[in-house]
Amino acid sequence: MRAVFIIVTLGLALAGCKPLDGGSGADQSAQLPLVGQEKQDVEKFNCLAKGGSWAQYQGGYFCQNITGDGGKPCHSGSDCEGVCLARSQSCAPVKPLMGCNDILTEAGYPMNACVN
Repeated sequence: MRAVFIIVTLGLALAGCKPLDGGSGADQSAQLPLVGQEKQDVEKFNCLAKGGSWAQYQGGYFCQNITGDGGKPCHSGSDCEGVCLARSQSCAPVKPLMGCNDILTEAGYPMNACVN
C-alpha cells in the first residue's frame, strides 16, 4: 500500500512539471536559422524557382536575374530595372551586376560602382 502511495505521489509531482522549452512543446532546433550548406541549398532552390540563375563570383554564390529591359537605351539609373551602363547608355542585362562598372546614377551622373 505504501508503494502505491509513493508511486501515485511521484506521478502527480511529475505531471506538474513543465518541459524545459517553456511549455510550448516545439522543437527548438526548428526555430534556429539555417546556416552553411543548408542555407545555400534553400537560397539556390528559391532563386531557381523564381527564374534566376545561381551564379558564382569570387568564391561565393548569389542569385542573378535577367532584367526585362536589358539593352534598352537609358540616361539615368531610374530608367532601368537594374543599372544604367554609362559607356553604352543602355540598361544592364542582369541584376545584380557584379564587379566594378561605370554606371549612371539616378540623377544621370557617371560613377564607378563596385559590387562584390
